[in-house]
Amino acid sequence: QVQVVESGGGLVQPGGSLRLSCAASGSDVNSYAMGWYRQAPGKQREWVASISITTGTNYADSVKGRFTISRDNAKNTAHLKMNSLKPEDTAVYYCNMAIRGRSYWGQGTQVTVSS
Repeated sequence: QVQVVESGGGLVQPGGSLRLSCAASGSDVNSYAMGWYRQAPGKQREWVASISITTGTNYADSVKGRFTISRDNAKNTAHLKMNSLKPEDTAVYYCNMAIRGRSYWGQGTQVTVSS
């Protein structure tokens, strides 16, 4: 049974930083690709960033230069470091991992950027 769990969300002021983490547990959970997505109430879920052992990292234009995605292969954990946060970044952030040809989603973690 594969489970993906996000953590690290919370309330932060504009211009602040936050780091999200995503961990997969279960048997044979080596992930070859991972992505971060976000969704605000009433809005479509959008892709934020991704990392792959074959294609490296990619970012949405809205977060380029501010967010950094990384992974710890030994721990099968991924992170999203968010700097210079803006109110527009407020959303529930979801982690997605590709494991053995299947896609697994976490439950999401709330990120709120507000004064």
